Amino acid sequence: MNREMALKEITSRVSNKNLINHMVAVEAIMGGLAEKLGEDKERWMLCGLLHDIDYEETMDAPEKHSILGAKILEELGLDEDIVYAVKVHNEIHGLERKSRMDKALWAADPLSGLITACALVMPDKKLENVTVDSVLKKMKKKDFAKGANREQIKSIEEIGLTLEEFIEIGLESMKKIAQEIGL
Repeated sequence: MNREMALKEITSRVSNKNLINHMVAVEAIMGGLAEKLGEDKERWMLCGLLHDIDYEETMDAPEKHSILGAKILEELGLDEDIVYAVKVHNEIHGLERKSRMDKALWAADPLSGLITACALVMPDKKLENVTVDSVLKKMKKKDFAKGANREQIKSIEEIGLTLEEFIEIGLESMKKIAQEIGL
């Protein structure tokens, strides 16, 4: 599956533009991480792009989220490692995150939300003026972007990156696609 096919699948299943923008943001972060870690960028980006393919269908049943997504991806013929990473990104299932891809997706998912929230409080609501330092400062404020699990973001250290490196990769990756996601 290539990106164009993945986007077609997403748009046939997801109507919420903000959710699609989130998936594209996670795709970008996963691509930046793959580059940094010497992993297969295209595969990691597909994982990020497709990770919430079932969210609209399962948002009222969190115990089904990511299980259904993994099933959809399996039926679409995606590789087992991508399917598994999507399945384990929902902590409700208590499944072990084994690979670097699993762990990267787990951390990238909330980072995209935190960075987006940082952009939305800027006067121009754009990513261009968001800095690593401003994200770190906002991250310390527990009442800011409450849905962005800080421990989940910090778990990136499990694959050998510092929090600062991760935020820089995430921020720079999202800035490259800022126009596509309206930031």
